[in-house]
Amino acid sequence: MAGNIFGQMFRITTWGESHGRAVGVVVDGLPAGLPFSEADIQKELDRRRPGQSEVSTPRSEADRVEILSGIFEGMSTGTPISMLVWNSDARSSSYDAIKNTPRPGHADFTYMARYGIRDHRGGGRSSARETIGRVAGGALAKLLLSRYGIRIAGNVLELGGIRAKPLSFEEILENVEKTPVRCADLEAAEKMLEKVAALRQEGDSVGGIVELIVKGVPAGLGEPVFDRLDSDLAKALLSIPAVKGFEIGAGFEAARMRGSEMNDPFSMEAGKVTCSKNNAGGILGGISTGLDIVCRVAVKPTPSIGKVQQTVDLTTRENTEIAIKGRHDPTIPPRMVPVAESMVALVLADHMLRSGFINSRTLLE
Repeated sequence: MAGNIFGQMFRITTWGESHGRAVGVVVDGLPAGLPFSEADIQKELDRRRPGQSEVSTPRSEADRVEILSGIFEGMSTGTPISMLVWNSDARSSSYDAIKNTPRPGHADFTYMARYGIRDHRGGGRSSARETIGRVAGGALAKLLLSRYGIRIAGNVLELGGIRAKPLSFEEILENVEKTPVRCADLEAAEKMLEKVAALRQEGDSVGGIVELIVKGVPAGLGEPVFDRLDSDLAKALLSIPAVKGFEIGAGFEAARMRGSEMNDPFSMEAGKVTCSKNNAGGILGGISTGLDIVCRVAVKPTPSIGKVQQTVDLTTRENTEIAIKGRHDPTIPPRMVPVAESMVALVLADHMLRSGFINSRTLLE
């Protein structure tokens, strides 16, 4: 199976399955000299950990990270950093009854069509537990970027058709962790919680939109043509399970605008080139403008629902019905926020190294 490695100079390789012994990541390309600890990684993993609220799966996993290599005396050595998290609360028997009946909305059928074999327990490799490796690697990328003044804020902008009001970067950072739905507009967050609770009672689920804002990215970051910064962001975010759409800046609204409305006029401010608005989302021609990078992803509803759905039996080759049991998130966007932030951080760290903004060998000079 290919497709387990992401990045060029700052690379991650994730491994493991939902109900296997463990999941983890190998991070390669982090320069020597970055101070970090398991606590730095754990802080981010705790944000995506299941079983913490009424809007996440009741599967209870501690998700305690173990760093196996690449660190000495609290500092990166420049060698590969291997990290793992043990799976401790898998209930594989919940999936035995449906191992031959692909779940609608899941990768069960497509994995079988591609490989002729699949781990049916919790989705195996296609499970969202794979994102533990992304978040662990992203935690290191965030630490690296923070040395250069780059910060990332994720926020649930919309859930179940309930839209949050626009807030500043600092307001998002201040409020986003105050509510289980990770919506910084606390009034909208209450309505979102009510929506999720109602749908959960019905055995159904709901999707939404996650917005990412990045501050501090220097102008000139990125590559033209096929390695555009926005292209890499799109690939990174669309690779997250359940993401079905990506937009940057004005996004699809740009199709309804005139050029005079869409264009961001340039001006001088404190001796620097800037723009009076940011419909481009901080990137032009695949290269950063120095303004905030603003992008969004559309997240589908959790496909594992309690309602009866039509499917097929791959053994008998007949139509049948399925009702999903087990423990599942009634909505995905709240737990996706740290995952999406991590993927953005991985892209930016990679491009900072590729563009020469960061010394790829050591941070100690």
